[in-house]
Amino acid sequence: MKIARPVVLGAAITLAAFDQAAAQDWPTRSVTVVVPIPAGVASDIIARAVFEQVGKQVGKQVGQTFVIENRPGAGGTIGANMVAKAEPDGHTILVYGSIAAANALYARLPYDTVADFTPVVPFGETPLVVVTAAGRYNTLAELIAAAKAKPGELNYSTVGIGSAAHFGAVRLAVSAGITAQHIPFKGPEWLADTIAGRVDFSVPPVTTVIGPIRDGKLKALAVGAAKRAASLPDVPTLLEAGLKADAIYPFYTGAYLPAKTPRAIVDKLHDEVAKALALPSVQERLAKIGVEKLPMTVAEFDQFFKEDVAANLELVKAANIPRQ
Repeated sequence: MKIARPVVLGAAITLAAFDQAAAQDWPTRSVTVVVPIPAGVASDIIARAVFEQVGKQVGKQVGQTFVIENRPGAGGTIGANMVAKAEPDGHTILVYGSIAAANALYARLPYDTVADFTPVVPFGETPLVVVTAAGRYNTLAELIAAAKAKPGELNYSTVGIGSAAHFGAVRLAVSAGITAQHIPFKGPEWLADTIAGRVDFSVPPVTTVIGPIRDGKLKALAVGAAKRAASLPDVPTLLEAGLKADAIYPFYTGAYLPAKTPRAIVDKLHDEVAKALALPSVQERLAKIGVEKLPMTVAEFDQFFKEDVAANLELVKAANIPRQ
């Protein structure tokens, strides 16, 4: 036993030194940033804003580039699987905003959401906002009263099953004690039908509706966050509107690496992203689309992510959402 301990210690030191050396050299080739949704959607916009700057920072050091690759399909799980199966060397990064929701919705995934990824850093949180056609309801209390007066008759629009808008509306309904019909769309028609009043309400990320709200085409009833959104300072939070904290559905975008990626590379990516997020130019770009700051260490984000995965599973069970 006395002989084995120095050997194990020496191996650990060697491994740590190897990881550190790998981080210093990283990246050694072009880095693929996989965004498992179509171009132009919130997480894609955020990924491009951040990694455009990270590319400049790292490019000066090692001359490598960061390439955004959109891999949409199956609720984002196709792109996520691509990263889960990639070499854990820091050259394939996942940027995803609904990874916990997808885990809750799909019963048979080709990867383990917790075991196959290393959460690195959140880019920020995009609050959801309860919206309705202008003139339909003036307050969240009016909407909830209408839903309780006609159980199951009101409906809400989303971009699809398992989207942030879907789970946000479900979380709202469970907390408020109401029922409403889900109308999932496959394209931008969800917004047009909400503006036209053909659906009663929606709970999308503020990024997607901040324009119509400011133009007066939609009425914002409440923001799903603990504090008011900087982009909509006059709109009350769900708590201010009378609901409890469990009505809030956190929607955030983060970066993930394949499991077993050397910790030194994880830390370096975290630090480079944090450095980019701290720049006024990047902050301004994200603020314009309603992204709120969500600073965390690697350890804090790991814990936050695991808790969110568990919370999404609980939500699906509580709301009796059929798993796909």
